[in-house]
Amino acid sequence: MLLQYALQKFYGVGPDISARICARFQIHSKMLVQQLNQNQVVALQSFMGSPATSAPLAGFPRADPDFVPSRVTTAQPAPHSTGPTDVDTLRNIKLEVELRRQMLDNIAHHRNIGSYVGRRHVMALPVRGQNTRTNSVTARKLNRLERRF
Repeated sequence: MLLQYALQKFYGVGPDISARICARFQIHSKMLVQQLNQNQVVALQSFMGSPATSAPLAGFPRADPDFVPSRVTTAQPAPHSTGPTDVDTLRNIKLEVELRRQMLDNIAHHRNIGSYVGRRHVMALPVRGQNTRTNSVTARKLNRLERRF
């Protein structure tokens, strides 16, 4: 399996984030997971475990973390930058447990303040204006929380 697709199996990692992770660790986008060496595996494990505290690979220059490979080539010139920046946007992402906890906290906040969205979550109904006459089974499965009226 390609590493770029394997990274997307983590909750909170999509195509753009997986491309940025591959660029950060200097891994080709078409590399298979089984082709990774031990150093790359350890670096990816430490990053996926805690993005905020992980360090870049030692001995290799770090790629720009905002790099996203373009799928369509265009003739536009590259934007001018004022200089090298050490801001790592990948350190701020939340993955797996942290992201799920944040989502549950947001839902609990809406429920506590008594907003329309919170009431819809409590009643296990669609929250974002979907049809309720015929197709609210999925919302009932997703919005199963402890019911408090």
